[in-house]
Amino acid sequence: MEKIIIDENQFHRTISRISHEIIEKHTSLDNVVMVGIKRRGAEIADLIKGKIADLVNITLPSMELDITFYRDDLQHIEPEDGMPVYRGASQYLNIKDKSVILVDDVLFTGRTIRAAMDALTDFGRAAKIELVIFVDRGHRELPIRADYVGKNLPTSREEKIQVRTQKYDGCNEVALLSK
Repeated sequence: MEKIIIDENQFHRTISRISHEIIEKHTSLDNVVMVGIKRRGAEIADLIKGKIADLVNITLPSMELDITFYRDDLQHIEPEDGMPVYRGASQYLNIKDKSVILVDDVLFTGRTIRAAMDALTDFGRAAKIELVIFVDRGHRELPIRADYVGKNLPTSREEKIQVRTQKYDGCNEVALLSK
């Protein structure tokens, strides 16, 4: 069973709200970089980056981050060809002494974010890392909390949250999937 919990209009309003919150929290965006976790986190990061550019006429440096080999559950991932594929970062971005805004679509156990923070160390030592999450569904296994949350949506472990983006799904929406 599927229920749309964030439609296209709500999706874009959420991007706008998060963008405004980022602008308000930072007195200057000169030292801020956006890092989106591949795949949908990177697309959400691009949307936020675009909205910030529209609002304050500043284009933040950004990159997409592949955390495949930093995951602690790699042995549980079974891709079609039997081997995970690491696509790396979209570009090298030195984050030394920068304020990094790390973006992902869903916060669940916290393990993806831990892996992303490990991966970020390859790009330098950030002055600060802030976390943007589009949907926080609870069930944390690690002490990780988002600084910016699009929507808090308590779920059961059996339910799934699917953030759909234009690039990968042909639409911008969030669905709750239950059995």
